[in-house]
Amino acid sequence: MIDDLYSAQLLKLAANLPRSGRLARPDASVEKVSKLCGSRVLVDVVVEDGRVADFAQEVKACALGQAAASVLGEHVVGATVEELELARDQFRAMLKAGGPTPDGRFADLSMLAPVKDYPARHASTLLAFEAAAEAVRQAATRTSPAGAA
Repeated sequence: MIDDLYSAQLLKLAANLPRSGRLARPDASVEKVSKLCGSRVLVDVVVEDGRVADFAQEVKACALGQAAASVLGEHVVGATVEELELARDQFRAMLKAGGPTPDGRFADLSMLAPVKDYPARHASTLLAFEAAAEAVRQAATRTSPAGAA
């Protein structure tokens, strides 16, 4: 039953979204929207020396999407683009292919493992990580010496 997804820990995360809002001068901003349910995530990032130095997010999503965004907001500062892309890929594999739970700084995503049984919820649950990985990749490319114009 879908009610089994909504543990007290998950609801607490969903209700306490870290780094909510917008940054005044982001290096990159990315918005992702789920076509199925209309959930929306907009992230702003600042990247310095290849790592997330600052991060903000606006999240209009279900409790599952908000919980994933909460894990992201709690642990994203200091992450590299490679760490974010790996977390996004591990998270997607966990949901869509029954893969292992993400490890490292984003291991708290393990609480969302039951979402794998609800494919209609996958898109909104993945939005924050998809947006963050894309934004950090864009910012890192713009701020690296190779990406400088």
